[in-house]
Amino acid sequence: MNILLIGHGGREHALAWKIKQSALTTRLFVAPGNAGTAEVGQNVDIRPDDLEGIGQFCEANKIELLIVGPEAPLVLGIRDYFESQASLRHVLIIGPGSSGARLEGSKDFSKQFMIRHSIPTAGAQTFNASQLAEGLTYLATCALPIVLKADGLAAGKGVIICTTLPEAAEALRNMLEKRQFGAASEQVLVEEFLTGIELSVFILTDGKNYVLLPEAKDYKRIGEGDQGPNTGGMGAVSPVPFADAAFLDKVRSRIIEPTLHGLQTEKIPYQGFIFFGLIKVKGEPFVIEYNARMGDPECEAVIPRIQSDLVELLVQCAKGELQNSSMTISSEHAVTVMLVSGGYPNTYSKGKVILGLDTLSSGLCFQAGTKADKDKVLTDGGRVLAVTAKGPGLQEARKSVYASIQGISFDGMYYRKDIGVDLL
Repeated sequence: MNILLIGHGGREHALAWKIKQSALTTRLFVAPGNAGTAEVGQNVDIRPDDLEGIGQFCEANKIELLIVGPEAPLVLGIRDYFESQASLRHVLIIGPGSSGARLEGSKDFSKQFMIRHSIPTAGAQTFNASQLAEGLTYLATCALPIVLKADGLAAGKGVIICTTLPEAAEALRNMLEKRQFGAASEQVLVEEFLTGIELSVFILTDGKNYVLLPEAKDYKRIGEGDQGPNTGGMGAVSPVPFADAAFLDKVRSRIIEPTLHGLQTEKIPYQGFIFFGLIKVKGEPFVIEYNARMGDPECEAVIPRIQSDLVELLVQCAKGELQNSSMTISSEHAVTVMLVSGGYPNTYSKGKVILGLDTLSSGLCFQAGTKADKDKVLTDGGRVLAVTAKGPGLQEARKSVYASIQGISFDGMYYRKDIGVDLL
């Protein structure tokens, strides 16, 4: 079948790499893609938010399966657009409509959804700019630390954890009055801080049935020892040692199944991935956030562990036929380390020549912020490459991934050397 994958990051390169392996794949297109996706499919110069352009391409190229990688087109309503066009209704789509994408697109909606369906989560209240005074008063009643979350999409950077009341007050003013995160912080959630250890759990669901993907733990902060500002993610590990069978049973019964029941109860159709950002508090799972797609860089650690034909599962999902499906998972451990541009997540330069991509004797290199320039590959973003390696255990996978990185270089390259150390 002809398949179009939307997106241009490391997540999309990992998905494209796996999709290419399927016997069901005839032609694979990636819009807009990067220098890595061009090696496994055909890049198409269409923006992920150009719904009309994507639709026209699907018609012209007889696309049968559309996979939406990033969150923005989902929140924008790419599924709704396709379903509104008679010439596009036959296209199978992985990704919810705009109603389902609110799980990620609005932190306030997702919080109220969890409360309505008794899904364990931190307590929170939401404020807008006209309620700033009330918000500041509410802050004074909160225990420290205090978590502030932009309601809308902020590229994974809209969360601020404040350790003092003056810091929290200033952050709330910056978000609401100065629109620190643009339209995303027109509303801000003031949320209870939960103490525990975080992990990411993923499902592929047709709205009723689901298959559980491998879980992962990602590392958000730029500095080793989880210091410094948040990023889009500096690395990931899968499986997660503290997510044993008993804990995952709790996740299924208390979080995954109530979420799917809630979607059905509220008549919200959903066909695609759901990412559960969880925290384990005294052995119990709580939801920090939902995402309406696969995580990045977790995807780069999870996808290489899946042994099943991914396209076959995606087709079953899009057709609402997951009831008898299952996924075969490798027992090996995978570790992903992000190589980023100097200065990221703040100001950084692009256009640096990447050397050594042909030196990987083991492991995988999923390209994220890259572009091809004749016979060279250049940096084209903050997070540039996701290097992944597997091993029989976490220690072996760590050793392999850091050995793989040694041959790769570009001006200003930075990476964390402690991914997975906390789990040993």
